[in-house]
Amino acid sequence: MDVSLNGRSAVITGGSKGLGLAMALRFAESGADVAILARRPDVLEEAKEGIARVAKGRRVAAIACDVSKAEQVEAGYRQAMEALGKIDIVVNNAGTSRTGPFTSITDAVWQEDFDLKLFAAIRLTRLAWPQMIERGWGRVINVLNIGAKAPRAGGAPTAVTRAAGMALTKILAGEGAKHNVLVNALLVGQIDSDQWVRRHIAAGANEPYAEYIKGLATEIPMGRLGKAEEFAATACFLCSDHAGYITGTAINVDGGRSPVV
Repeated sequence: MDVSLNGRSAVITGGSKGLGLAMALRFAESGADVAILARRPDVLEEAKEGIARVAKGRRVAAIACDVSKAEQVEAGYRQAMEALGKIDIVVNNAGTSRTGPFTSITDAVWQEDFDLKLFAAIRLTRLAWPQMIERGWGRVINVLNIGAKAPRAGGAPTAVTRAAGMALTKILAGEGAKHNVLVNALLVGQIDSDQWVRRHIAAGANEPYAEYIKGLATEIPMGRLGKAEEFAATACFLCSDHAGYITGTAINVDGGRSPVV
């Protein structure tokens, strides 16, 4: 099956590394114009060069933007529109996996998490939404994690903001359905990405990285971490016309780890 995004334009937040970059690469390979948003200009430029190599002549933009700030979301949206001309696809991917004991989480930390994960998605989607409705075609993907459905003790604030993101997904799906604007969530389990490389380094582990991630997979029925490319392929399918009857879903991409379907 040929999954094509020819003629589509996508904006991906957190697009300079990890899952965001994997999605940007896959979308560009599939024929889409792509704009990636992230905070660090140097990392963005390197990512842009990599995307351009597979983009088959499509437009590629890299926009420095802290999506936790409302004014920067608006500025990033304007730059994306200037670069791409239109936005058909929004992937709200920016975020972290910040967790801790409940009583240790201050109001400031709660607010930071909501600004980065929930309000960033609200603000960017709200800006792009009217043009999708007007054209009668649009796709929004909210990248969450499996804690949104099955939160664990010590999982705040991330599990709470991700659960709110799942509710937002369902609300938008209901409003967009009759206009062919489809909204879905992808819930991440454990995917081998830059995040785990950083954690391996931070842990000061003496074991090789390959052994480190093997140890992480003990609770995963498939016995391994996922690949960023597998996640990106799922996102690409959902953004294509092949997925034209899928909306309002929250799909686990987790190798069977989540106890909740």
